[in-house]
Amino acid sequence: MMDIEFTVECGRFFILQCRAGKRTGEAAIKIARDVVAEGLRTEPEALLLIEPRHVDQLLHPRFDANSPYDVAEDVVASGLPASPGAAVGAIVFSAATAKVFRLQKQPCVLLRTETSAEDVGGMHAAEGILTSRGGMTSHAAVVARGWGKPCIVGCDALRVDDSARACTFVHPRTGDTIATFREGERFYFLYCFRPRPIRPRSRVERRFLRRCCVSEWHDGRGD
Repeated sequence: MMDIEFTVECGRFFILQCRAGKRTGEAAIKIARDVVAEGLRTEPEALLLIEPRHVDQLLHPRFDANSPYDVAEDVVASGLPASPGAAVGAIVFSAATAKVFRLQKQPCVLLRTETSAEDVGGMHAAEGILTSRGGMTSHAAVVARGWGKPCIVGCDALRVDDSARACTFVHPRTGDTIATFREGERFYFLYCFRPRPIRPRSRVERRFLRRCCVSEWHDGRGD
């Protein structure tokens, strides 16, 4: 699949540039399944269209299609997608608190302005990580990707107050407060590959069958 930029001038067609099109793991499997069904590729050829990172995306936790959490209207803030997945847990603001919650078998989400090597223990204990600073190569992003843990960085709307053990989400342009959370409150955390509506169960079942079909292709090759 190619992403092509073009223009038409004076009745002539000009291709400006082209590059490999980006797609999610779910889309890659659907495309592979469809090209086989349409007779455009054999099963071994279609398997080569699916990259390891596509399979990795599907192995991360995500909210069920019927859950109320994945609703665009309820999103209070967004950031950079450092590592895919979804998490639900109590808000904590320190690595030490995250480890305490882990020992008590209570899921938690670690919110920090930014992380450092001293936070690694708490990052491992938390279900997900959210920082207000940092980019795709920041400490939180690199560590979370290595562990396959959900992580969003560079969330400009997030303001963490360690002394008050609370955080506030503000509007990035007006500075108005959108929401305030105290430590221990329940928090819903999601990395989403693209905005999408809640899907009906029939589509979920079809998606599951597509994955099973691709798995059978691989098993049939014996390698």
